[in-house]
Amino acid sequence: MDALAGFEPLQPLSDERRTSFPRAEQVLEPGKEYRAVVDTNKGRLVLELYADKAPVTVNSFVFLARNRYYDGIVFHRVLEDFMAQTGDPTGTGTGGPGYEFGDEFDPSLRHEGKGVLSMANAGPGTNGSQFFITFVDTPWLDGRHSVFGRVVDGADVLDRLQRIDPMRPMAGVEPDRMESVTIYAR
Repeated sequence: MDALAGFEPLQPLSDERRTSFPRAEQVLEPGKEYRAVVDTNKGRLVLELYADKAPVTVNSFVFLARNRYYDGIVFHRVLEDFMAQTGDPTGTGTGGPGYEFGDEFDPSLRHEGKGVLSMANAGPGTNGSQFFITFVDTPWLDGRHSVFGRVVDGADVLDRLQRIDPMRPMAGVEPDRMESVTIYAR
């Protein structure tokens, strides 16, 4: 995998999956680059994480991933010509890790094109564990949702995710899921 050239996997911080925390512990190391490998039931996504431009957001994501928080979580909202949302352990769109953190908006990070990784929220300063990956340009989200990475390999997996709208439930439609998220650094 060229997207992981020179990167080494980081060990999990817990042996068991944990889904509630009072806060995200500081886990990023200064000067390191980070990637995340998201293994889904539809294939593998490799994400470049922007630790230099969204350090609080990336730290929280890495902290949760290394505590196996995301293992088994469904893509509860996947809307055609928009995005795929995940990161809620309840699968309802209302769950989170037990803490919230503020927004990070770097003017160079925009919701441009397919594969932008960004935080879902319920308003300013309400970031937790939920995130989404765009399918198209979504400029109306700039300055409202914190961009913290991009898909660098496996974008075709996004095309295979089951489209699912929690506002319009359909009988027999099963959401896809993240099987695991592994963090790599160099």
